[in-house]
Amino acid sequence: MKFLDLAKVYIRSGSGGNGSVSFRREKFIEYGGPDGGDGGRGGDVVAEAVDGLNTLIDFRYQQHFFARNGQGGQGQQRTGKSGETVVLRVPVGTEILDEDEETVIADLSKLGDRVMLAQGGNGGWGNLKFKTATNQAPSRANPGQPGVERTVWLRLKLIADAGLLGLPNAGKSTFLSATSNARPKIADYPFTTLHPNLGVVGVDNAEFVIADIPGLIAGAHEGKGLGTRFLGHVERCAVLLHLVDGTSETVAEDYRAIIDELEAYGGHLADKPRVTALNKVDALEPEALADAKAALEEAAQGRVFLMSGVSGEGLTQVLRAVRTEITEDRIRQRAPDPEDDAPWRP
Repeated sequence: MKFLDLAKVYIRSGSGGNGSVSFRREKFIEYGGPDGGDGGRGGDVVAEAVDGLNTLIDFRYQQHFFARNGQGGQGQQRTGKSGETVVLRVPVGTEILDEDEETVIADLSKLGDRVMLAQGGNGGWGNLKFKTATNQAPSRANPGQPGVERTVWLRLKLIADAGLLGLPNAGKSTFLSATSNARPKIADYPFTTLHPNLGVVGVDNAEFVIADIPGLIAGAHEGKGLGTRFLGHVERCAVLLHLVDGTSETVAEDYRAIIDELEAYGGHLADKPRVTALNKVDALEPEALADAKAALEEAAQGRVFLMSGVSGEGLTQVLRAVRTEITEDRIRQRAPDPEDDAPWRP
């Protein structure tokens, strides 16, 4: 399935049906009087966050969502049929923006969240509603109210507990594949990852979700590389895991380049808790490793973890550091493994 995190849709609610002008005409009924029914209500257009979706690809093939109009009223006090509600089923974490792509209409961050995007028009009154003591045979009825037509943008921000950051080829996809069942594309050239990937990792009988986004480069906020559009997928994360390539000759500059992009992106992304890890330590000699770690610690002004996604060195320590930054309400307890209680066998 292709990944799509931004879609433009056109919606229109239904118009209300017109009221009816009718008079009761039956044999042996001397004074029939007005009996025109009201028009039906137009259909609404709503958006709902549902389970089982993690992309907006469905909205690439259908961009128009129009609700039906309400039917007109009829004689014998019959009310017209109302239009059915049209539901846009979107993944959890979808933001709905106005046509300017800036004004947030709704943020469907929880399963079952629902928002009205376009309300259907009310049906018009039939002439029965206008009957009074002084006007017992009214010949007027109201038209139905028109529906609402608008254009909205759907922007998906993945729901993850932790986010991976780093330059291209920093080893983010390798880390995700080594710690979870996710199978992102891994290769020895930049920008191997072209869309976000999610993986569920487990440590100390707890599970949480990590999001891997395409790599950033210096000047991404100006449109270089793949830009910063994918940073929206880590806005909801509780902690960011910043991976730095230990084989790079400019470790401190690489670290600072990512921090500068976070600050240029704005919001509270740069203020989120971060765990910094020096990756690919299995490919470094002890002296080079010590120099790279010292340079990174000076740039980060904090603790630096050593790890290797290929050999598995230090992965558990890094996951535990990430786990401590995630609140308990986000953590899911992992089901006990039956093999853990099995007796030891040679």
